[in-house]
Amino acid sequence: MPEYLTPGVYVEEIERGPRPIEGVPTSTAAFLGLTERGPLRPRFLTSYGQYARWFGNVFSPTQFMPHAVSGFFENGGKRLYVSRIVGAQSGTATAPVGGFTAEAVGPGAWGNNVWFRVLASSTRNADNTPAGFQLRLAYWSTRPQAPFDPFEPTNQNLRPWPQLTEVYDNLSVNPELPDYFSKRLTDTATNLSVSSLMGLRLTDPNTPAALPAPTAGDFLANGVDGTLPLTDADFEGIPDAQIGRPRQGLSQLELDPFRDVALVYAPFPADDPQNTIAKSIVTHCESQRFRFAVIDSPNVDPINLFPRNQQTGITDTQYAAFYAPWIVISDPQTGARVTVPAGGHMLGIYARSDTERGVFKAPANEIVRGALDVAFDVNDATQGELNPRGVNAIRAFPARGIRIWGARTLSSNGLWKYVSVRRLFIFLERSIYEGTQWVVFEPNDDRLWARVKDTIRLFLRSQWRAGALFGRTEDEAFFITCDRSTMTQDDILNGRLICEIGIAPVRPAEFVIFRVFQHTAESQR
Repeated sequence: MPEYLTPGVYVEEIERGPRPIEGVPTSTAAFLGLTERGPLRPRFLTSYGQYARWFGNVFSPTQFMPHAVSGFFENGGKRLYVSRIVGAQSGTATAPVGGFTAEAVGPGAWGNNVWFRVLASSTRNADNTPAGFQLRLAYWSTRPQAPFDPFEPTNQNLRPWPQLTEVYDNLSVNPELPDYFSKRLTDTATNLSVSSLMGLRLTDPNTPAALPAPTAGDFLANGVDGTLPLTDADFEGIPDAQIGRPRQGLSQLELDPFRDVALVYAPFPADDPQNTIAKSIVTHCESQRFRFAVIDSPNVDPINLFPRNQQTGITDTQYAAFYAPWIVISDPQTGARVTVPAGGHMLGIYARSDTERGVFKAPANEIVRGALDVAFDVNDATQGELNPRGVNAIRAFPARGIRIWGARTLSSNGLWKYVSVRRLFIFLERSIYEGTQWVVFEPNDDRLWARVKDTIRLFLRSQWRAGALFGRTEDEAFFITCDRSTMTQDDILNGRLICEIGIAPVRPAEFVIFRVFQHTAESQR
């Protein structure tokens, strides 16, 4: 209660009525898999150019991450986390630089192709001594026979040219200055590397740093790739010091900085015949509750696919969708036609549909941008076999292009068989969860119950008006009960507020039926 001790006029701000609930993002995706290089901590990207800078631009016929990322942004994706996966016993490339240790931003043999050179800074002190030092970095995907400084004008005609170069000038060794090397090379707010190639750290943190002497330039060394094949344990990413597995993958995505992730995907791993990696991703989405997975099929004729098979399939789940067949695209580097899994393109369409219509719209009957053909043709008879199995077909229609022609989850439960229904409930549940955190520790009485009902009612009313809920009136679309009929005295005494919410979702018109009959001109009596 406010105190009134001095005569006068008091102006107070008080809260009354419902608090607004803001809808959570539904199309932020996370891709997990092999990349050419880069850090292990998931990196937020908004374009393919950013992916190329951080993770490389080498397209491989067996590693589909670049194709997936390119397809995601081409089809309408806006926000993406890429989580690089490495095998156990990977080592990070390093090199000594005076009192510093240069270190690649992520483990792997790729770090041995990072070239660095230290020079005096371009800024001088009053006595004409260097005010700091300059760090030049370059990366070659194919290491040149003899290293050269690509920043020197006399070397402009040398080849091969590096894929990426970076320069950091006027770096200081004084921790009190804004140009201190650690501040310039690391974002202090997020603790993320600013450089996409290399970082510097003091070899002995207890020894004051001195300016490093200029060097002729050299490559980092001793970076090694993991000696063990990738497994579902690597994608789960629980650290294991005994076998040298770092924290990565799904265990990273469980941390608070990545709570906005709503869609999870790993490009098809060819050496995983039992789908253990896909099963780990599905288990992750089920345990997190607010995430949905997209699963690639193998590159085979889809008529033989049974994704809910207990031995080789993904099993029965309402938190994943399965797409087949693969699609044919133009390789971004060579222009040649290549066949790739379609999951990245599918998630781009998810994002596009969410933005243009809403999460309640089934992400189907949409053009697959960038697709030139499908690996296997699917006709009506084939899809009649696939649909009940939970296989969403990608089909080529004459004069209509290549489209997603399915919107089902892998659930055998009829209540959750549609992707749009499952994702709508994820959106509503998470939005209400995030938007009602203020209720915790409030006095649990009738006034709070009424305020909670009003808060949720306003949110659901806006979703109903947007077309997410079925019904001609609010009463048909949803109901909210939060009173003594949902809570016993024992619940109240034990601090439990229980609110029951009923929602009527809209479902896609999967089978459109027009009944046509012959009508005569004679009157019918």
